[in-house]
Amino acid sequence: MKSEHHYHVLIDLFEQCFYQQYRTRLVAGEHEPYYQPAETPDADHQIVFAHGFFASALHEIAHWCIAGQQRRQLFDYGYWYEPDGRNAEQQAEFERVERKPQAIEWLFSLCAGAQFQVSVDNLSGLDVDRAGFTRAVRQQLQTYFREGLPPRAEKFARALAKHYQQSWPAELVLSWQN
Repeated sequence: MKSEHHYHVLIDLFEQCFYQQYRTRLVAGEHEPYYQPAETPDADHQIVFAHGFFASALHEIAHWCIAGQQRRQLFDYGYWYEPDGRNAEQQAEFERVERKPQAIEWLFSLCAGAQFQVSVDNLSGLDVDRAGFTRAVRQQLQTYFREGLPPRAEKFARALAKHYQQSWPAELVLSWQN
C-alpha cells in the first residue's frame, strides 16, 4: 500500500539515508526555502523547505544531492539567486543552473509516484518557454541515467521507490522522446 505524499515521510527517509554520515536534517520551514550549514561543530546542517510542501522538499533535497562538499559549507550553497521578475538573461542563467536539480527532483517525483512540473520561478517577469525548459530538464534526467546519477540522489531515489512501491524509472526515462 502506497503512503500518502506527506513531507513527514521525506523527513524520515532523508534522516535514515543521510543523517549519520552528513549530520544534515530536512526541516519544514515557514517561508522561503534555504540551506543552512552547521554554525558550530555540534550543530546539524539544515535543508529548510517551504511551507511543508512535498514538492518543495523534493526540490531542496535535489539541490543538496548535487552540491559538493565545499558548497555544503556555504549558506544556500553559495548559489546565485535573482527573485521573481527576472529579465531574459537572468532567466536563462536561472534555467541553466536549475536544469540539474530539477532533473533530480523529477526523478524523486517518479520514485514517489508524485506529479512533477518544472518551475520557471518567474511569475511576474517575462514570458518563459516552459516547454523548452521542460525538454532541457528531461534531457538532463536522461543524461543522468546514461552517464550515472549523483550517488546521494540515487540513494534517496531508491529509498523513495522502495517506500512508495514504485519501479526504478530508468527504462521509462530513457524511452522518452525529446
